[in-house]
Amino acid sequence: MRDQVEIGMGRTAMRGYDLDDVEIVPSRRTRSSKDVSLSWQLDAYRFDIPLVTHPTDAVVSPATAVRIGELGGLGVLNAEGLWARHEDVEGKLFDVVRAAEENADPDAAIRLLQQLHAAPIRMDLLAQSIKQIKDSGVTVAARVSPQHAEELTPDLLAAGVEVLVVQGTIVSAEHVARDGEPLNLKRFIAELDVPVVAGGVGDYRTAMHLMRTGAAGVIVGFGQSRAATTTQVLGIGVPMATAIADAAAARRDYLDETGGRYVHVIADGALSYSGDIAKAIACGADAVMLGESLTEAAEAPAQGYYWTAAAAHPNLPRSEIVGFAGSGADLETLLFGPSSDPYGTLNLFGGLRRAMAKTGYRDLKEFQKVGLMLRR
Repeated sequence: MRDQVEIGMGRTAMRGYDLDDVEIVPSRRTRSSKDVSLSWQLDAYRFDIPLVTHPTDAVVSPATAVRIGELGGLGVLNAEGLWARHEDVEGKLFDVVRAAEENADPDAAIRLLQQLHAAPIRMDLLAQSIKQIKDSGVTVAARVSPQHAEELTPDLLAAGVEVLVVQGTIVSAEHVARDGEPLNLKRFIAELDVPVVAGGVGDYRTAMHLMRTGAAGVIVGFGQSRAATTTQVLGIGVPMATAIADAAAARRDYLDETGGRYVHVIADGALSYSGDIAKAIACGADAVMLGESLTEAAEAPAQGYYWTAAAAHPNLPRSEIVGFAGSGADLETLLFGPSSDPYGTLNLFGGLRRAMAKTGYRDLKEFQKVGLMLRR
């Protein structure tokens, strides 16, 4: 049973652990890294590396989605972002970055993002972006918020989207609303012919409920990064090692409940280094959702700046705009090396491959069984 800690008279809290709190324990066997497979499969779609991009305009343009796909991952375009609202997105991103760099008012760039997102979504622009990705031959994925999923999805599917990501700060299977009809996620997914990935979640119960909607994948975490301010704004947060392990337990129980239906767990947050990716898989994730880690790539649209989609919320933004010192590496080097950085910010998936080899595991499923130890 989970540790309960008394935080005051009559009030307890569960103990949770971050990825920094756990370490991977070597086994009795090692193997050549050349014999390690990083591939995974989401529904009918196979990927060479367990990478899904966080759907932020700072990292994912149609061009970078294509490049990520060519390198073996899944690039997720934000169907409610700037690429769906403006023609000159590069110019708009330049204005946001300049506001973040030059303005003495730290909120100026956020206000500009909010203004840019106040423009209506144009399906012609969105369809054009999706076509660019589809024409390249890679898998096409797009993110919608729960609030706009039913409205946008028919046009997205008609344009060629093959994997739909329904993502908000927190997504539940049961949303109660006095005014208006809430999204019935179970019915919504049942009516679609494409796999749906939904989240974020942070606990066993919510993960299990999302799995029961028919989702092919569940996103665990709230995009924790240097830019994200969800904890400061909402007070909500779950340590990632615990959140991933709990969702993995829900996956196992749901597999038994359904007699064999496997739902993928995708970790989103607190993933700054290749070692963090390895720990996330070791805790039970099937793949990781990276945003901040890809910011420094030469191809990143926001030129070394990062924010999450929640930065543009019209009433309650939950991300700041953070600049990173660019390494100048391209995406291929960032993902696969070679690296001269000793801390694991380059060659991210080479680091994962080596961690698996050093502990003797051949594939991601096996590596989920590796031993773990707490630092404290």
